[in-house]
Amino acid sequence: MAALEVTGSPAADDLSRIGDALSAFNVYDVGPAERQPLAVLIRDTDGNVSGGLSGYTAWGWLFTQLLYIPDAERGKGMAGKILALAEAEAAARGCHGAWIDTFNPQALRAYQRQGYEIFGELPEFPKGRTRTFLRKPLPETS
Repeated sequence: MAALEVTGSPAADDLSRIGDALSAFNVYDVGPAERQPLAVLIRDTDGNVSGGLSGYTAWGWLFTQLLYIPDAERGKGMAGKILALAEAEAAARGCHGAWIDTFNPQALRAYQRQGYEIFGELPEFPKGRTRTFLRKPLPETS
């Protein structure tokens, strides 16, 4: 029988082995992900990144991992502009959908204004909040 170990400090190589094995299995099971990073950056007047979107496209979907709007840019429609740029790039890559999650009520409303619809919720994540999962179909491009 295999030995099991619980650790709070796994080695990077150990995590790579897990990721590589899962990736190989998924390619066999459903085909290649064709995963590509995607970012939309907000730069300040000095050219430094102050916020933006970080995610990737894979299996025909855009997944937004991180979206941060700096205080000076909030309330100006910046989240919508950033999402629109990311969605356009994802559609150009052949993606048919986008998904994102949040536990921030303001972000939830912003995503819904951009046409995202709720497809799942995880209550009390974190305590006192609900993590909401949203999706949006993307238009086909030629």
